[in-house]
Amino acid sequence: MGGHVVVGIEGGVATVTLANEQEQNRLTQAMLEQLLSFCAEMRSNPAVHVVIVTGAGSEVFSTGLLTPQLKADLGKEGVMDLVRLANRVFDAIEELPQIVVTAVNGIVRAGAVELMLACDMRIAADHCRLSMPEARWGCFPGAGAPVRLPVLIGGPRALDLICTGREIDARTMERMGIVERLVEGGNLHSEVRAFADVLASNGPAALRGAKQIARIRQRPGFEEARALSDRLRHEFEWSADADEGIEAHLAGRRPVFTGR
Repeated sequence: MGGHVVVGIEGGVATVTLANEQEQNRLTQAMLEQLLSFCAEMRSNPAVHVVIVTGAGSEVFSTGLLTPQLKADLGKEGVMDLVRLANRVFDAIEELPQIVVTAVNGIVRAGAVELMLACDMRIAADHCRLSMPEARWGCFPGAGAPVRLPVLIGGPRALDLICTGREIDARTMERMGIVERLVEGGNLHSEVRAFADVLASNGPAALRGAKQIARIRQRPGFEEARALSDRLRHEFEWSADADEGIEAHLAGRRPVFTGR
């Protein structure tokens, strides 16, 4: 399918734009592979100190990886291949030596929330809205949200958002601590760029060292939780509830889940 990742580098700052507007910046397999290649290049690039991740346009950051229709089209193995690739990409983003800032320019949904969570800081336009609707499809986010979100906002709040699938506005995102700052939509990119320039003007060793220490501090339990997430997500794809979630959505009816 369409879409690509646009990269621009200027003054020690790399800007990565998800450019798939015809599909609301959905992360396709090709785009995930491009992001993985970008991360490989950045790991050995001493001239870039800050990375900005954003979406094309002004209304949608990204709607994530999967929809019920796409799940039906891909089949179970195809879904798991895409989820595993996304996990590799988001882990690679998290492990970049550079500071990674997300400029959340609009709606952020499902797997795109997990991309955002893999970044170090998040600055959002004041018209943003966030949701993880996977529970309504009978599953849970499989690319890191149950692992990373509790660290950021606490377990109860994370479970609230993941298990209800409800949508929240930008003010609630800020109040919960999902984003560090809100910006008027038309000023988002200029303000994030100015912030990135401030970071990039400081000592590279300070930025990279501080990030490395902070990440190591958060590491205990991460790998075990990720392994459990991968195992449970794989088991779910072959469950009756997985099939029911897709069938109900495509038929326009309320799903009847049995836990099997």
